[in-house]
Amino acid sequence: MQITIEVNNRKIKAEKGETILSALNRNGILIPTLCRMRDFTPTGACRMCVVEVEGRDRLVTACSQPVEEWMRIMTHSQRVIRSRKTIVELLLSNHPDDCLYCNRNLNCELQRLAEELNINERRIRGKKIQMRLDQSSHSVVRELSKCILCGRCIRVCDEIVTATTLGFLNRGKTAHVGTAMDRDFNFSSCLNCGQCILVCPTGALHEKHNTTEVMESLNRDNVTNVICYSPAVPCAVAEIMGLKYSKEFDLVLNAVLRQIGFDKVYNCGFATDLYIDKAARSLYSSVKEGRRETTYLSACPAWLKYAEQKLPGEIGSLSTLKIPQQIAGAIVKGVVAEDISGGNSEIFTVSVTPCTGMKFESRRDGMTRKGVSDIDAVITVTELSRLIRLFGVDITSPSGEPADAPMNIRSSSALLTEVSGGYTEAIVRSLMHLSGSGEPEKKIFRKLRNNHGFRDLSLAIGDEQYSFAIVDGLHSLERLNAEISGGKSYDIVEVMVCPSGCVHGGGLAFFSSKEVLRTRARQIYATEESEAVNTASRSPALLSFYEEYGDFSDERGEILHTKYNARDVLL
Repeated sequence: MQITIEVNNRKIKAEKGETILSALNRNGILIPTLCRMRDFTPTGACRMCVVEVEGRDRLVTACSQPVEEWMRIMTHSQRVIRSRKTIVELLLSNHPDDCLYCNRNLNCELQRLAEELNINERRIRGKKIQMRLDQSSHSVVRELSKCILCGRCIRVCDEIVTATTLGFLNRGKTAHVGTAMDRDFNFSSCLNCGQCILVCPTGALHEKHNTTEVMESLNRDNVTNVICYSPAVPCAVAEIMGLKYSKEFDLVLNAVLRQIGFDKVYNCGFATDLYIDKAARSLYSSVKEGRRETTYLSACPAWLKYAEQKLPGEIGSLSTLKIPQQIAGAIVKGVVAEDISGGNSEIFTVSVTPCTGMKFESRRDGMTRKGVSDIDAVITVTELSRLIRLFGVDITSPSGEPADAPMNIRSSSALLTEVSGGYTEAIVRSLMHLSGSGEPEKKIFRKLRNNHGFRDLSLAIGDEQYSFAIVDGLHSLERLNAEISGGKSYDIVEVMVCPSGCVHGGGLAFFSSKEVLRTRARQIYATEESEAVNTASRSPALLSFYEEYGDFSDERGEILHTKYNARDVLL
């Protein structure tokens, strides 16, 4: 039911029951917000969205106040602007003056609000927050001096990720955001997914940078520097650089990485194909042999840590395959090391990924070889973009170059895995290839591509019936558990901690609208449809690799596999 309200002396239509902020935004009237996040219950905590309502003594928060018929509202009256300006000035009064060195400089919401409200001097002086820098995590750095207590990180960690790592501690002037018992991140239940980084408005939470050690290695003699990048990286780099992505940009990125100084450039999509092929063959064999058991895919490092911490009973059901990044590192240092070292005594491997959780994964005990990590450094897409600018490479000028063999080609299935449901779709394609069922029809995958939340699929492939489940964001685990309690069983369960999958990874560019996520997913689907090889098990690079090095079904299979153990955390 529509009602009429008056805003800034202009009549507009609003839906009964919606908030003032929603009605204003739908009619093209924008007001600032700070604590608000889309699809979350509003709290009105920051009070940046206050408006003046005729007949009310106090200003009201537009994000939480429902509209009422014939309500008369002023969104930018002198009283409202003075209130918003005072709020920002109070936040700035004890905020550190280190914008030039801040990770969010020029992309900081507090900085933007100060500019919009014409705050160009310090009228209110407060005691600076005592500097506390928590760098204990492999993935996330916490700077309490920059925290403005908006609560966004707490809400996304509780309601979306469900790790419940962060919370408000203490009261009054000593109030701050922290972990259980106010310990450092390495003692907490943090999954390293980076979703808190994406919603932090000021850089109080940001990714841990590893570019320094990469640069040091590039400047060392007698070191073979190797870099491998995830299938979504070229598309993500183009987005950050403001370029329109096309398939040719993958080849351009190879040339750019060589200009920076890397000796070998590998496409990690090859390792993804290897993961998919091994997972599909294992499932195909077990079903043929009558061994039905649920396998949880192990491709999401944040999910693996969650399972170790909160689901110890399911650890035995986790696939023992390493994540593709670690498979690539194991191949470099354990299979083709002598072929690529060029006589150098040391190989330094760098992985580029949209996922901050892979920084933690690369430091697991099971990801080492004689005490040396298979992946020496993990950098995110944003770090790689800074590295490209630092080296002064014009990313629009290089001609395309292929990646290096043996990890030079990937199938389109590898690209699909960057979106939630992509691993399941890729495994289905490989199963149909293994069973001789031909090419799958596109309509089969429509349900899998319906992102957000839980979905499942039962499918006849060859002479067998297979069942799959996709958990898109850990809040959907409740639905999975309900289905299993109701009697359903699944052969494969794919879990992605980040909603929509790796296109929402903590190492990607910041965004303010979910339309960006949809655009990223559409770009992946469009690129995938135009590629020649759409099945991991038919990838020419993978088949050549098997022919030259074997399929690792013998004792060397440990190169591709690891194990997981229950992990104790404080709370």
